[in-house]
Amino acid sequence: MESEQSLGVIEGFFGQEWSWQEREQMLSFMAEIGYDYYLYAPKADRYLRRDWQSSWPDETSTALQQLISSCQAKGLRFGLGLSPYELYLNYHGESKQRLFEKIDALNELKLDILCVLFDDMKGDIPGLATYQAEIVHDIAARSNASSLVMCPSYYSFDPVLEKVFGEMPENYFSDLGEALDPTIEIFWTGPKVCSTTYPTEHLQEVTSLLKRKPFIWDNYPVNDGARMSRFLHLKAFEGRPHNMRQWTSGHTVNPMNQPWLSMIPMATLIRCYEQRADYDPSTAYEWACLKVCGEPLGRLLIEDVEAFHEKGLDGLDEAEKERLKERYRPHQEHGCAKEIIAWLNEEYTFDPACLTD
Repeated sequence: MESEQSLGVIEGFFGQEWSWQEREQMLSFMAEIGYDYYLYAPKADRYLRRDWQSSWPDETSTALQQLISSCQAKGLRFGLGLSPYELYLNYHGESKQRLFEKIDALNELKLDILCVLFDDMKGDIPGLATYQAEIVHDIAARSNASSLVMCPSYYSFDPVLEKVFGEMPENYFSDLGEALDPTIEIFWTGPKVCSTTYPTEHLQEVTSLLKRKPFIWDNYPVNDGARMSRFLHLKAFEGRPHNMRQWTSGHTVNPMNQPWLSMIPMATLIRCYEQRADYDPSTAYEWACLKVCGEPLGRLLIEDVEAFHEKGLDGLDEAEKERLKERYRPHQEHGCAKEIIAWLNEEYTFDPACLTD
């Protein structure tokens, strides 16, 4: 009998981050439909990235503590993504001590999962895998988190990563797999940064390279890129065969800037794993719309999915946009309708820091 897949959400996108209230609503939804964990790692939180050596303001720290308490109350595991920005360029002496101080501070949160993220950083450095493994091992020795997950600088075979972050060092994947303790998980996005399918042969190849099953960071339905931000990725998950659980150690979803609308495709992934060979994306989408939105808003989203998912903002003329806003205004007390209207009004600004669209 196949084991159940461990499913979670990583708030790991660029651009407008969720509010604390929206995060609370997401936790309630996740607990209701069967997700296991939430990972806090918004790219906009500079205290986890460029200014990782600094402490959060008191207001943020208090809100984060409340979020952790909510996770625990709902039976969800809580994790956090630390991106010690390009620390491997100068890892000794004072910088190492500052890292230890950061981990000591994170230990006060009593994390279930700590993610060490080296994505979206310069990578064309000889010995990169060795340097990164040393940092991760030092963190593992000091952290009290129950489990540790690392995201490499190159987390896919997609050539766009070398185009943006420099040529990957020779044997990077195999060197990382050899150097990193086997108890530490490794994030992987699939054949592409935004993969549409996860072939068994690909997952087997990655398992061999990394010396462990990959922990899938699924960049769907995320829409933070220059092109993707013009669309709402509402359709059901496809190209994720239920048997991929045999070749992966976990499956984490990176959602959209729109938390309420993200719940629709998120719900279909649960169905994909539960229904296995009987899974039908179209049926799952309709079910998810009604589950998240109810009647009649869910019916509108079923009818209008092509406008949001396929046409996008640049494919809709002004008359179509106004027609859609009129359709959803009567329902804007619901988060999904509110987000649709805001998106149609161009209120979700693209963050140019996102380079891998």
